[in-house]
Amino acid sequence: MTGGAAPMRSRLRIHFTADDLARVRIASGPDPMWESVLSMHLLQTQRGARVFAGWRRESRARLGHSAARLMALNPAVGSFPDFLTPASGTTDLEAGLDAMLSVPRRQVRAELSTLPCGPSMRTWMRTVAEADADAMTELGQLFRAYYATVISPTWSAIVAQVEADRRRTAQAFLDGGPVAVLTSVSPDSRWRPPVLEIGYPVDRDLHLDGRGILLIPSYFCWRDVVTLVDPALPPVLVHPVRSSFTASGRPARHAGDDSELSALLGFTRATVLRALETPCTTTELGQRAGTSVTSASQHAAVLRRSGLIVTSRRGGAVVHTLTGLGADLLRASGA
Repeated sequence: MTGGAAPMRSRLRIHFTADDLARVRIASGPDPMWESVLSMHLLQTQRGARVFAGWRRESRARLGHSAARLMALNPAVGSFPDFLTPASGTTDLEAGLDAMLSVPRRQVRAELSTLPCGPSMRTWMRTVAEADADAMTELGQLFRAYYATVISPTWSAIVAQVEADRRRTAQAFLDGGPVAVLTSVSPDSRWRPPVLEIGYPVDRDLHLDGRGILLIPSYFCWRDVVTLVDPALPPVLVHPVRSSFTASGRPARHAGDDSELSALLGFTRATVLRALETPCTTTELGQRAGTSVTSASQHAAVLRRSGLIVTSRRGGAVVHTLTGLGADLLRASGA
């Protein structure tokens, strides 16, 4: 697929038919393969320093050199292999790994043949390209280790922010149908019927030909949308979530003035409400707001009784989410 750090000089033009518009789908949650692959790009560069600096520093320290082979397969600039992120999309790591390791050998060989390769990685790349059984087993193990080290500690924040983005997209669909959804994936999106144009590192046309397209909101997708290189594969469009939180789950610097909100609710309670711009657990809420878990729980209870948030149980966790009234209050305060 094509990502990269080139300036936005060119356009991706996605050509739709009426059938394609009826087949616009949104992934049911974050895709662990895409999150892993795109996070590797951030680790190899300084992109998104304001948001990802702390996460990058901690992740590099935990990884050491253990991910060098994965990075060689997945360069941060230019095109990277489609087989690393199977087009079917999944919210389950093992299902994604099974799909990756089942890609036909000819596809793996063709995609790796275009990658630059230093002497230290040449043998490794050759064995993967030939789908050598031991090399493919090792590839799966490397992905699992990387996920456990880098992605798993951030997974709750990833899920919360992707869920918030899915709700935003659902509202866009209710307000304006599939075209509103498509133009919401990037501030640079333009609908010129029947073509969606989006800023992209290279100039490219993608004809859907009735296949529809899967939209995948991604936590680690930075600024630019990403799609697969091979136009014959099922079409996907990966796009950044719109988030006000850093990769550590802490709020990014807020550009608005919350003085009126603080006067209304009190400083800490206003901070707690602002921290819920993306849903989170009580423990995460305390971390975001810089207060204890007990204090966060007490403030959440007051906000819930006031109709500003709702609380639900997901698995073993309690998750707090803004209501429409709470979101409106934040917007009115200068969000």
